[in-house]
Amino acid sequence: MQNKGQKIVYTTVSIDKETGGLVEKICKRYSLKKSEVVKLAFRYLEKAHINPADAPESVKSELAKINKRQDDIIRFIRHYEEEKLNPMIRTSHTIAVRFDTVAGSLSEKVDLEIATSKENLLNVLKKLDEHFGKIAVVINNQSASLDKLYATIDNHSKTINNQTQTQQRNNQKLLKLIALYSELAVCGVMDGKRKENLRAEINDLINEK
Repeated sequence: MQNKGQKIVYTTVSIDKETGGLVEKICKRYSLKKSEVVKLAFRYLEKAHINPADAPESVKSELAKINKRQDDIIRFIRHYEEEKLNPMIRTSHTIAVRFDTVAGSLSEKVDLEIATSKENLLNVLKKLDEHFGKIAVVINNQSASLDKLYATIDNHSKTINNQTQTQQRNNQKLLKLIALYSELAVCGVMDGKRKENLRAEINDLINEK
């Protein structure tokens, strides 16, 4: 910046008519003087390290560069999906299928055991009923003991039912966890928000009592 007391030395540059018309057009557009336009233009060239002799890049070539970058990104995403995500999805699906098979077998086994236990209990009750029917006098004298026996059998049956319900809830919870982990595995690179929501849902399900 020139000091107020410093004398400014001006010089002149010859330009053709076409260039002069371009300078006047820029002056009118931005409300600048010709000297300001020239000074600002040269400062811009200097700061941007632009060679005025080089032809400017065309819009078409710049779009081609952008399209090439987009194609590179798409190829990278497809390669990542093929090499990383798809194997993870297939593995998760295999695990889910196996777990579903095992859970189904366990559920059938538990149901069978419950049915067998109930049948055994009924047989025991029938035998007890037949036995105590033959000695009705003894049963009447010991009614309190019989009530206690029936209460014990009923509590045992309730305990079995409660355990069955707990096992079924745990199986459903585990199936849901696998489904959430599978969905998390297939999330794309840009699905950051969805990943956070899935992780929060998984943590809530794990901490659920």
